[in-house]
Amino acid sequence: MRRFLSYLLPFLLFATFTCFSQQTDITQFSVIGGYSYLATPSLNLAQRGFNGDLAQNVFPWLSVGFDFSVFTGYSSIIPSYLNTATQVKLLHLLPPVIPPSAVKIPYNSSTYTYQLGPQFNYRRLKHGTFFVRPALGLMHAKADTTPNPFVAPIVGALLGGGKLSTSDNTVFYGFGGGATWEVTPHFGLRVTADMARFNYFSNLLNGSRNAVRLTVAPKFGFGKNILRGY
Repeated sequence: MRRFLSYLLPFLLFATFTCFSQQTDITQFSVIGGYSYLATPSLNLAQRGFNGDLAQNVFPWLSVGFDFSVFTGYSSIIPSYLNTATQVKLLHLLPPVIPPSAVKIPYNSSTYTYQLGPQFNYRRLKHGTFFVRPALGLMHAKADTTPNPFVAPIVGALLGGGKLSTSDNTVFYGFGGGATWEVTPHFGLRVTADMARFNYFSNLLNGSRNAVRLTVAPKFGFGKNILRGY
């Protein structure tokens, strides 16, 4: 993540100083798709995957689009990540000789995000677009645990029915922004950063948490020039 941020700042500076004249050709539609990174620090969870976005430029300053992401990663659950009721349940399931602090449950995580909404653009630079946007959408998450044979029955009892995997859907909200280096009206390079807050697996985990998504992707523009009507 630090390496990613070290590349992000020079990119933004380059996009800022490439040219100071205003954009004169803005395509009606744009699509991006590329590498994305999702970090959830409170779970020590880092996931990597893909982020795609399809948008319509309604006005030079306003776009409306649909955003989709998919991520995979792995981490481990420790008792301090669990809510009080689950910690009490875990304490009753463990043999007296095993302290709860010794429990560590590895798992593989898959996360999908879907959102639809506006984006507000600043286009006073010919080859640089800056933007901000709200983040509001749906998150689908799945966790597949991989405990050792001793811990597996305990995990099955915590999840219910002897299951070793679980999934959840939840709403997330937040904000984001970024910049696009408009190489041409039909091609560019985009970096974005989005922060989201959500409360998934609330029956197991200890409350709401934040995640940060970073994306680097090419941008392709197509359709008519919306500035011809101005």
